[in-house]
Amino acid sequence: MRREGIVAPIFFNCIFMAFRELRANVLRTSLTCLGMIIGVAAVITVVSVMQGVSRQVMQDVSEMAHNLIVIVPRREPGQDRRIQFKLDDADAIRAQVQGAAFVAPSAENYLMFSANGHEHETDVEGTTIDMFTIRSWKLALGRGFTQPEVNNGATVCVIGQTLRKELFGLQNPIGATIRSGPFGCRVVGVLAVIGHSFITSDADDLVSMPISTFHKRLAGNTDVTMINVMTQSAGQIEPAMDFITTLLRERRGIGPARKDNFRVVDIREEVKTLDSIALKLSLTVGGVAAISLFVGGIGIMNVMLVSVTERTREIGIRLAVGAQQGDVLLQFLIEAVVLSLVGGAMGATLGFLGAVAIGGAISVPISLTTEVLALGLGVPALIGILFGFFPALRASRLDPIEALRFE
Repeated sequence: MRREGIVAPIFFNCIFMAFRELRANVLRTSLTCLGMIIGVAAVITVVSVMQGVSRQVMQDVSEMAHNLIVIVPRREPGQDRRIQFKLDDADAIRAQVQGAAFVAPSAENYLMFSANGHEHETDVEGTTIDMFTIRSWKLALGRGFTQPEVNNGATVCVIGQTLRKELFGLQNPIGATIRSGPFGCRVVGVLAVIGHSFITSDADDLVSMPISTFHKRLAGNTDVTMINVMTQSAGQIEPAMDFITTLLRERRGIGPARKDNFRVVDIREEVKTLDSIALKLSLTVGGVAAISLFVGGIGIMNVMLVSVTERTREIGIRLAVGAQQGDVLLQFLIEAVVLSLVGGAMGATLGFLGAVAIGGAISVPISLTTEVLALGLGVPALIGILFGFFPALRASRLDPIEALRFE
């Protein structure tokens, strides 16, 4: 009972002595912690950034649509170009595919627009009113274009916040005309801030107009580069994809022996692929960073072995006056763990700051999760125990008489 009553004071005294030893050898402590700091910082940075990217991708998809199918052309084997879709293809999907709640064909280009003496190069998209629902676009000013304007090819457009800032500053652009060469369109609406998206790049930097206007006034053809289909429910996605594939093969004259010259993509599968890539990249880079943790652990072991040698007489005195082997073992083990935790805490702080800096550069929100915090402190503590056990065991098994004779 008496022994149990002094365990706690001995434990806290060991912690105090561990910090005293670290302060007494600041340079050696710093160099020993360096490997741990680099390893933990690298792991924390990679894990935090990858978690942020994964959350951002899921948010992007959720904001675009929950039940989205994207159809894009691709090259056939032996062909040097993609065969684009036509508006009739989108109309056929709208009329024949059960569960297709919204269908929005789109055609895109990248052009220079000017207004008020300012110029800005931006994405131009011709589409239909269904795109506002599919991508969950909200308006900050004005209105979207209407179905009669789509039917008639009206020269109206809706612009994003980036283009508004570049061409109009703080002015209200509603009713103003923006031009690209001889073409001009009247601004009828300004989209609310959408923000950076991993799927649509800078979603605020765009001009959206009726696809009929885009074809007649800008493209000079009737090509459709993408068809977006939003189903009424998630359960209708796979049947819709199968029917769309069959329908488009028939419309594009693809025989049984030929492969599809288009892709029908379930956005949910694309997200799973992105998550898988992010996980593999995180594991790969994290594995490389973990080598630094291993090197840091070896450094801790070396320093603790040197410390045991330097403090041999101290250990002998402690053993001679009644200290148990377990007390000496605990003291050196705690010193190794404290050394690891100091390096881990510094590495975790640097890693999180690095992740925040990277997240700010790529517009990804970074947050300190419980898993990251446990990784930053738990792994160093485990390394301290594993690599500090042998030196601590060696110290506890010293013969008191021989230790007192050591010079």
